[in-house]
Amino acid sequence: MSLSSAPRSPLPLLRRRTVLAAALGAAAAGPLGLVRAATPPGTSLWNPADEPTLTRLLDRVTWGCTAQGAQALAPQGAAAYLAAQLRPPPAAALPRPAQARIDAMAITRVPAEALARDMEDRHRAAKALPTEDGRKAALKAWQQDLRALQQEAAERFVLRAVYSPTPLREKMTWFWMNHFSIFAGKGGLRALVGDYEERAIRPHALGRFRDLLGATVRHPAMLRYLDNAQNAAGRINENYARELMELHTLGVDGGYSQQDVQELARVLTGVGVSLRPAGEEPPRMKPALRPHYVREGLFEFNPARHDWEPKKLLGQPLAAQGLAEVDEALDRLARAPATARFITRKIALFLVGDQPPPELLQALARSFERSDGDIAAVLQTLFDAPAFRASLGRRLRDPVHYVLAGLRLAHGDTVLPSAEPALAWLQRLAEPLYGRATPDGYPLDSTAWTGSGQMAARFEVARALGAGAAEAIKGPAAREDRADGDAAAPPRTPPALAQSAYVRALEPTWSTATRNALAQAASPREWNLLFLASPEFMHG
Repeated sequence: MSLSSAPRSPLPLLRRRTVLAAALGAAAAGPLGLVRAATPPGTSLWNPADEPTLTRLLDRVTWGCTAQGAQALAPQGAAAYLAAQLRPPPAAALPRPAQARIDAMAITRVPAEALARDMEDRHRAAKALPTEDGRKAALKAWQQDLRALQQEAAERFVLRAVYSPTPLREKMTWFWMNHFSIFAGKGGLRALVGDYEERAIRPHALGRFRDLLGATVRHPAMLRYLDNAQNAAGRINENYARELMELHTLGVDGGYSQQDVQELARVLTGVGVSLRPAGEEPPRMKPALRPHYVREGLFEFNPARHDWEPKKLLGQPLAAQGLAEVDEALDRLARAPATARFITRKIALFLVGDQPPPELLQALARSFERSDGDIAAVLQTLFDAPAFRASLGRRLRDPVHYVLAGLRLAHGDTVLPSAEPALAWLQRLAEPLYGRATPDGYPLDSTAWTGSGQMAARFEVARALGAGAAEAIKGPAAREDRADGDAAAPPRTPPALAQSAYVRALEPTWSTATRNALAQAASPREWNLLFLASPEFMHG
């Protein structure tokens, strides 16, 4: 029986549930039937006739292949497609309904500086109200509006991930947001997280690492999250300096010392945030310091708070002073061999898998150093590596990849009326956007996402996606987990996954267990559920 044809004879309900549970167990254990032979010497890395591999390539370099499968590559072929994705134009048009939604958002229409000042003023005013009831009501409204700003940023991200013609840029934007992670729930950061993604991360996601690093250091969201806004001469706060070396550049084994942390913290004194209106006079300071004062949006370098004494970093003295001293320190960190190794290993974990081969890691680190941290050049080296091709179809999707891949496959041709279902699923799968409370970002290794609770939750997401829930449910109802057949649920049309070019291209690679499970499906909804819960879809 063809797996793309309609099923004829249903199993009893209990047996079908057993089949589904077995599929989920296999998904946690690892992919089946997905390994393909390495490319023979002397042949093209991307054979245009190898549709399964090309389909898996799109699964890996985007947020998930659409129902078109490898047909999305035509006519330019894989190499030209990758080249275009690595060097995309500054702006890429989304479908009109998706762009209209983004254009209508407050985070698009109102500058981040104005949003942050407004939220700060409202918070201060709410706490100053004379009655407890008044304070509670005002603070509740303030929290709701903050959450709405974070929700807008998250919805914008989902719309771009699902519908952008430059999905690699959107994928690397998430990678760097996770690398330079901030927690939106701290203080008033919900008002800034969208701007942080839009202005500090996304423009540099495929650019030079040094530019990306500098943009994060100057963004008020990072400075507030890691407490550098409180870092001043005589009142040193080492929090940001430590994470800047341990998590953002050198890595925990990067060869720096506690003395280096202290010295970098001194370098960063005076680097902070100002919510004063742009036209106001700068703070008071000695006349000799005034030429060193810098104000750009909410970013402020206050030389009166800076430690002007000589400093050494990584064994060498710093020659510059003031804000230029910060840039000199960032240059040194960005170009350190330990940074090249640490950053490229994380890229390999993200795009290859848990155990990238040593020769691949060495090639990526050399590419990083040779290109002065050109991220696109590093990715080109990775895409050209046989180890990358051999990994296709074998990388377990974390929750963000899993949900977005499901949306792109099941609903990629139709702009969804709301991102709320997807955001609710990510919350349930323990990987909400901007929700990592610690600065290390969400884990990239697959073992973090294979627990029994995770797999059970994925089963429910697969059931909803396979039933067409993402397309049908709007507003608060998106947060409800409705059972199939619930009389209160709106009519749903299950997406025709079995007939898609994507499914047909990958059918020859499926394991016997997956074939047998799909053959027992009693309806298109159940077929979709089984496929979306299968090891073959859990991996990409």
